[in-house]
Amino acid sequence: MKTLGQLFVSSRPLSWINTAFPFAAAYLLTTGRIDAAFIIGTIYFLIPYNLAMYGINDVFDYESDLRNPRKGGVEGALLDPSIHRTTLWAAVITNVPFLIALVALGSPLSWLVLAVSVFAVIAYSAKGLRFKEKPFLDSVTSSTHFVSPAVYGLVLAGATFTPALWLILVSFFLWGIASHAFGAVQDVIADREGGLASIATVIGARATTRMAVGAYTLAGLLLLGTDWPGPLAALAAVPYVIITAQFWMITDETAESANRGWKRFLLLNFIAGAIVTMLMIYWAINR
Repeated sequence: MKTLGQLFVSSRPLSWINTAFPFAAAYLLTTGRIDAAFIIGTIYFLIPYNLAMYGINDVFDYESDLRNPRKGGVEGALLDPSIHRTTLWAAVITNVPFLIALVALGSPLSWLVLAVSVFAVIAYSAKGLRFKEKPFLDSVTSSTHFVSPAVYGLVLAGATFTPALWLILVSFFLWGIASHAFGAVQDVIADREGGLASIATVIGARATTRMAVGAYTLAGLLLLGTDWPGPLAALAAVPYVIITAQFWMITDETAESANRGWKRFLLLNFIAGAIVTMLMIYWAINR
């Protein structure tokens, strides 16, 4: 039970919805039906996908996590070395059956998108790849973790990629980049002490924060070019811009103070998600 508890925390349950919802919404709004692909995909991106993504991260980031005061709770598990191997095996055992089923239900194009999504999960943290230590690529890879389930859902459902849909996906991708970049700011000190590189350790806390503000702003502006009621979703970007901009003058020495803003994001993600959900329901009813 203790091991299961650590695996549960390692999977970041507060973030499960961030990957399951994009897939489920994309697939359901495209097909209008709940079928085997919808159920299997939603369950996969809800739990196994997150266990792989965060579990692998917690195993290979253990040394730096020891120096990070955020670890050991909802913001990340501090996995005991005795269950590192168990965590990796748990990720494999829970992911493979779902991936086999999704491959059987999909097409070659959906296989490609799913492969990119899974590769990004592994490459971000696994030894030998460690994209999280490649500045800028770290934010791009992290954003791929959240956008690729949506792209996969669209491709699996046979969606038509219109200009408006591309604007939504690019906006979502910019949101992911901004969120990762700002999240890295709070770990500047711990990452440097642990010998880890990140976008924030390389260009500094202040430049990273300002880049995040710009990415959130652009993400919101892009939504203004989508079909109604898409432009209303731009309002969801405003709180992110405000919260991040409060740390406009942050320094590397005070980088840990960004954790205050990051904790607000945990709640804000649910609020923004609720707004987007209501707009999706409105669009589905009136299309």
